[in-house]
Amino acid sequence: MATFHHHHHHQQHYASADLRRLFHRLTIASSLSILCFSLVYLFTGCCESDLTENSEIKPPTREFLVSGSGWPYERNGTSVAKEVTTAVGERAFSGHPGLEANSSGKEWTATRRLPQALIIGVKKGGTRALLEFLRLHPDIRALGSEPHFFDRHYARGLDWYRSMMPKALDGQIVIEKTPRYFVTMETPARVHAMSQDVKLIVVVRDPVTRAISDYTQIISKTPDIPPFESLAFKNRTTGQIDSLWSPLWIGLYAQHLERWLAWFPRTQIHLVSGERLISDPAGELGKVQDFLGLQTIVTDKHFYFNKTKGFPCLKKPEGSSKPHCLGKTKGRTHASIDPEVMQRLRDFYKVHNQRFYQMAGQDFGWQ
Repeated sequence: MATFHHHHHHQQHYASADLRRLFHRLTIASSLSILCFSLVYLFTGCCESDLTENSEIKPPTREFLVSGSGWPYERNGTSVAKEVTTAVGERAFSGHPGLEANSSGKEWTATRRLPQALIIGVKKGGTRALLEFLRLHPDIRALGSEPHFFDRHYARGLDWYRSMMPKALDGQIVIEKTPRYFVTMETPARVHAMSQDVKLIVVVRDPVTRAISDYTQIISKTPDIPPFESLAFKNRTTGQIDSLWSPLWIGLYAQHLERWLAWFPRTQIHLVSGERLISDPAGELGKVQDFLGLQTIVTDKHFYFNKTKGFPCLKKPEGSSKPHCLGKTKGRTHASIDPEVMQRLRDFYKVHNQRFYQMAGQDFGWQ
């Protein structure tokens, strides 16, 4: 079974970090040619759960020692080749620990490993944005599609799950996102059976706007769906809410978090504010990088705000003329909902939100 051998990795980790970064730079040169392909894949917005299962599209070169995205992350016009020669001259052969020690070359073999971190929720919270922002980090290896292993395909077994993962070097973190994990009953126990010390990330967003976003996505797939009100209420006259309707039920964060806390300590669960991921992407990403034990490499230098989309986008990576935003299915204009209905929902969620803030130890400021 796959238990992770953390301890011996750790001493090697720092020793090899410089080398890995050097390797990353060397690889950048070769990866520039496939950059356009990666970018087309990353930002075509094909990536909600309607992405066909198993369809992680990736150029073969990306398999080999390229960071999460294959993007250079600190090139500011300096020639890659020049930088590589100086780096090699200064560091690589100056009796660098880890070089002679590892004649087996194990550190330079990328292997498929079970994930050490999962983005488990929530649907329409900003999970795709978080994943795409995170994969700018050279030490993140992320699966592009949503594998739905712990909720739908658990019977296929851990070996199948492992085979879905991108290859990663020692010291890189493998991560996947499936937002349904947060709300499915069996999932926490199953994840715990894979790994007791996996790190869990949940992007949460005001449950009322989240529900409307969810409904908006449903409309795009099922145009003849009844109006929001008729689905949100059991009884429109008494104003009794149907909290089992999926768009509303997913927003009961306290009750879902409670299920996860039965299996994992609070310290292993990191909550990301979906609102702040948009208003201050670098700040939220900084906290996620800390939580994952990564150096802060993704910073505000990576983002600019696109007024049309209302979203932060990624500044142009080297080797690409255009900046890149998330795909067309992101940042849809929400269905318009009667303000009275909105207010009724806010009242409904108020007590749930308060309980969630207490469990979370933080107030997300939802109105």
